[in-house]
Order: sequence, then structure tokens, then C-alpha cells
Amino acid sequence: MSRYNLRVCEDMQALARLASETMARCIGETLVQQPRCAVALAGGSTPEAAYALLGRERLAWDRVDLLLGDERWVSPDNEASNARMVRHTLMGCEPAARACLHPVPTHLTSPDAAATAYEALLQSLCAGDPPQLDLVLLGLGDDGHTASLFPGTAAVSVSDRWVTVGMGKGLPRVTMTAPLLSAARQVVFLVAGRGKREALAKLLAAEGDAARTPARLVAPAGEIVILSDRAAAG
Repeated sequence: MSRYNLRVCEDMQALARLASETMARCIGETLVQQPRCAVALAGGSTPEAAYALLGRERLAWDRVDLLLGDERWVSPDNEASNARMVRHTLMGCEPAARACLHPVPTHLTSPDAAATAYEALLQSLCAGDPPQLDLVLLGLGDDGHTASLFPGTAAVSVSDRWVTVGMGKGLPRVTMTAPLLSAARQVVFLVAGRGKREALAKLLAAEGDAARTPARLVAPAGEIVILSDRAAAG
């Protein structure tokens, strides 16, 4: 079982501030030690406020590579696109507009082609096998999924690829796999809302079925930080 560091905020506003501060500190410390920092971002609505705050942090953003933990199979300008959300929040103001965003290539012919291309991109940006990201921010679904690793889907059991195709809520998605996410130097979960309380409890439980709570498959060597609001933490 991974070691979890649960930090609870009273409300969403405080949670956004803490998430921004946590990510900024990790990025800043990484850039002191190495030329570039590779960050995989979560999609969805929960991190939007945190991204808007993070984008104002005075960091060497021109040395930061932004990637997506997963992406829906939609066009880049679709409102459901995680890349679009990142552009409008984190990169919507200076100085973070200078970061280098690497969106999932949803313009390719198929999700499988996009997954292959994104895996090759990761291998070119990050050393290691699997490639080692410096920071991964993950969300947690009320069904226990993270990235696009949904319970009962084939993507959950993929261990020989770093990027694969998943299915979630009727839509194909390109997603990083559990082995890749587990190889990251720092993993942070961002969890908010009363609807996530049961999923968070299952993630933190001493024992549990990872097939039913795929977030448990993310198991880095170091500590996992979980940032939660009071509604989710209970």
C-alpha cells in the first residue's frame, strides 16, 4: 500500500490555494535541480481554480512541459477538451502562458494512433522506462477512477504500455497508464465534493480492490499527497 499524506481544507477556495502552492513548490524545486520540469495535469472542473492561481506564480515557465494525464477523444476546441481548459486557465495569463503545452493529438486518425504518438512524445521528453514525470496531478471520480482508468475497463490492466485508450461515460479517451503514473517523482490527488467521500475512503483504506477503485493502482515509491476539501474528507 502506498503512503498517503492527506491534507484537508475547509472549502474549495482554500483547496485551490493549497493545490496551487503545492504544485508551484514542486515545480520550483525541480527547476533548481534540473533544466526542465515535466508535469502531467488532471482534467475536469475541480482543478480549474487551482490552475488559474498557479498560472500567476513567478516560475521559469519557459522550462516547463505540460502534459495531460488523459484526454477525451474530442477536437481541441471542444468544451470537453482538457487541453482547451488548460489553455484557458493555467495558460490564460502571464507568466504561465510561456509554458510548453503538449496536448494529446486528437487530430490523428484514431485514439490508438494518438496513444502511440503521445507515448513516443513522453519517451522523448522524460528519461526512464517508464518515462519519469516530475509531477502528476490526478483527480478522483466518484466511482474510484483516476485519469481515464475506469473500473471494469481494459485500460486498468494495461501494464506494457505507458499510454493507452480507455472508455469512460461513452467516450473514447487517451490515458496514461498506471505504471507510468506510478513512476512519477511526485503524485498529487485533488479531491472535492461530498460525492467523492466514499471513493476517497476506499482509496485510503488499508485493503481494497484496485479493480473497483483504479486510483489505488497509482503506487509511486514516494509519498502520495492528497489534497481534499472537508466535504470529501468527512
